[in-house]
Amino acid sequence: MGIKIIADNKKARFDYEIVDTFEAGLVLTGSEVKSLRNAQVQLKDSYVSFRGHEAFLQNAHISEYRASSYNNHEPERLRKLLLHEHELEQIRQALAEKGLSCVPLKIYFKRGRVKLEIGLGRGKKKGDKRESVKAKSSKREMDRAMKKSRH
Repeated sequence: MGIKIIADNKKARFDYEIVDTFEAGLVLTGSEVKSLRNAQVQLKDSYVSFRGHEAFLQNAHISEYRASSYNNHEPERLRKLLLHEHELEQIRQALAEKGLSCVPLKIYFKRGRVKLEIGLGRGKKKGDKRESVKAKSSKREMDRAMKKSRH
């Protein structure tokens, strides 16, 4: 039983240069888990915030589960992240000292549990974004050429 990726935040990898990553659990309701099984989640504008000694996922949109009735969840509610105390301290120090941002990268199932990969990232400048687009397109062209040469 491996990892089943539910959603990948490609925009975060485009906008940020990821320095370090962490795996966090999520505190969810039953209807949220069912929506995640149907891959009804959007991480595009979400981010991680701190309140006291706890981390929370904000602006992540998990759609309401259609088959659920009166006990449905709110789509963009705060969701607590489950991290070890030393990981929370490490993230908090990096955010304070180095001017980094904490963004969710992907959400997935691991051994039946929902996990969130969060990354510490430094914002890319416009020129850096252009370079990454050029590198991606040149890699795609190389892959196509290699594929054609094999046939």
